[in-house]
Amino acid sequence: MTPAPRTLPIGVLCLCLVLAVGLGGLASCSGDGGSRTTLRVLASDELTDMKPLLDRLRKDTGVRLDMDYRATNDASDTLLTGRHSYDLAWLSSDRYLRLRAKRAPAGATPATGVQSASIMRSPVVVGLTPDAARALAAKVPGERLSWADIADAAATGTVRFGMADPRRSNSGLAALVGVATAAAGTGRALRPADVSCDRLRGFRSGQTLTAAGSRALLDAFATRPGRTNALITYESELLALNASGRLRAPLTIVHPADGMVLSDYPLLLLDPGRRDAYDRVVDWLTAPGHQREIMRRTLRRPVSTDVPRDARLTAPLDNALYYPDDPAVLDRLLADYGDPARRGADQVIFLLDFSTSMRGARTRALRAAFAALSGADGSARAKFVRFHQGERLTVVRFGGRPLAERTVTVRGPADLRALAGFVAADGYDGSTAVWSALDHGYRTAERALRADPGRLVSIVLMTDGENNAGIDQAAFTARYRSRPADVRAVRTYPVRFGDADAAELRRAAELTGGRLTDARSPSPSSQSSPSSQSSLSTAFKEIRGCS
Repeated sequence: MTPAPRTLPIGVLCLCLVLAVGLGGLASCSGDGGSRTTLRVLASDELTDMKPLLDRLRKDTGVRLDMDYRATNDASDTLLTGRHSYDLAWLSSDRYLRLRAKRAPAGATPATGVQSASIMRSPVVVGLTPDAARALAAKVPGERLSWADIADAAATGTVRFGMADPRRSNSGLAALVGVATAAAGTGRALRPADVSCDRLRGFRSGQTLTAAGSRALLDAFATRPGRTNALITYESELLALNASGRLRAPLTIVHPADGMVLSDYPLLLLDPGRRDAYDRVVDWLTAPGHQREIMRRTLRRPVSTDVPRDARLTAPLDNALYYPDDPAVLDRLLADYGDPARRGADQVIFLLDFSTSMRGARTRALRAAFAALSGADGSARAKFVRFHQGERLTVVRFGGRPLAERTVTVRGPADLRALAGFVAADGYDGSTAVWSALDHGYRTAERALRADPGRLVSIVLMTDGENNAGIDQAAFTARYRSRPADVRAVRTYPVRFGDADAAELRRAAELTGGRLTDARSPSPSSQSSPSSQSSLSTAFKEIRGCS
């Protein structure tokens, strides 16, 4: 006997109608939401906060999402293999996935999705403890803080930040893209030529906390107060942390004035055969009522324009940064930044010509260049390339032989003042032994690498004349080629100043893998021209610390 159809009381039907209208017409009172199905979803780990809503989605639509949570870039790497059994992917961003897919090997079938829908949004921003916020505000009174300000504060030790590993996490990579884009100052998406290692190292020196994903990062920050005074992650997660009661005082949230990378949490359809269920899920998630609930629970910004914003989500996002469209940019960024858990010390060996031709304006230009790198230059570009905490700096003054040598590890302003005093001291020589000085630099580099094999070492050679003393190029080359491989990997960056022999310096750069920079004034006959100071300072900024 066939059972009679089940009917609902009139009052229940009316209540269902009210709920359906309030939730965008998508609530179901059938008890099963239509046909039941399960979709396997590879998801970013920060989406665990969506679980209560996904339970309701299942009840309303009949679609159960079986979520497998991973760090975003790890999840993307899984999809790039093409070997998986997922129906959907739900990532904080699919930019890394799509960029990497451009380089998929022949025959590979990376799963980038046949359809995509943005579900919610959140920019990657900076959270500062009250003390750190006051310190930075005092440096730029009345102005909106920028990535350049954060990088400058990281280089001086004012800011000690936590950030998820950019190799695995979208929030960490998005922050890195933001910092590098702001440092390039081009106003466009990064290109390989825009990515310079020296612009990231001062920023990197301020990182004292990392984790595979943003959730683990927040937990580490909350449970170990005092180790860091800043967090770089999603706006939504900082707001949620502030509201959690886990902090002694809420973080001040900074939306950098020079741009932010926005994550839009796309839901990707991987299996075309599951399109019907996918459409039901997207329609439910983007309905105005459910968008309000997502905003209330997760503090992410709704994609629906029909939903009024929470007061905490009204900061403008009108300066969103372009994401790179060349996979080589990501390769370079990640290689330059390296492992954030390893805080290796960089060492730069400056070989400075103090022959008699350097007297006067040229020495003043040299001192001005060092002052700029020590923080005297307040421009946005200079903030990214200044001397930074933990950096080891060796300065060798040479003429016909090494005249004096000083090494400091930057811990604070006193170390930079000591270095400035050494550069400012008089004492010149009548000869110029370029190749002997460079050989001395490589002996210094070899000692540094024996003491710390993982150290990043580079050499800057600045001269205004031709080699007229000491060993010649052939002798230097023979000695250089006899050195161990790790020492030969140290690059030399010659700076051409005054009447220096360009061909000679270019040979030094080519032999060691560095590059020549020309710091001559546009008016060589006028040594007192301020342009000689700016040219040398610019040259040092371009090459300092790249190895």
